[in-house]
Amino acid sequence: MQQSPILRQQVLAWLKENVPEPRIEHILRVEQMAIDLAQIHKVDVKKAALAGLMHDLAKYFKSARLLEMARQAGIVLDPVDEANPHLLHADISAIVAREEFSIHDPEVLGAIANHTLGRPGMDNLSCIVYLADSLEPGRGDTPELNHLRQVAQQNLAQAVWFTCDTSMQSLLQTQRLIHPRALLTRNWFLQQTKMQQKFTESSKPLPAHS
Repeated sequence: MQQSPILRQQVLAWLKENVPEPRIEHILRVEQMAIDLAQIHKVDVKKAALAGLMHDLAKYFKSARLLEMARQAGIVLDPVDEANPHLLHADISAIVAREEFSIHDPEVLGAIANHTLGRPGMDNLSCIVYLADSLEPGRGDTPELNHLRQVAQQNLAQAVWFTCDTSMQSLLQTQRLIHPRALLTRNWFLQQTKMQQKFTESSKPLPAHS
């Protein structure tokens, strides 16, 4: 997949008209971290860069616009979406990527749509953009975040599970709603990690008897 410099400049120009400068700086850090993780995990770097650059296209759309676009697109709304329409910005950003910039690659669109709530069974590209959004350097320099960044370089499924847990702990502490899709994502990647661990254990050679 080719990400042309012209397309990147078009996206950046659109962002400057629709997104505040501090958010653009976040977007550029997500783009770079997505590139770095894609290189480590042997995922298409151009797709990772493009999804990272476009992940927050709808970040500053008004709640009414997000809800209207979601309904027009046939997105099934959860009561949590109705209570907090901002959660729809990821799915709507994918629609904007398709309609404004003619992006039709399902992996790229999926990675944009999944970057906030995740999705059970999402592919490695979606995992990378989800993690880049949560863990880019501007998010902080705490020991916990640095640990999550290390895990993200080693095991995407485990990093998604751990990042989900961290997000949910924050939501619980601040008495905010948790979207069911976020919980389903957490459970799926927890089970995936446990299955990987069991497979690794079963693949180890048995100790030799003396």
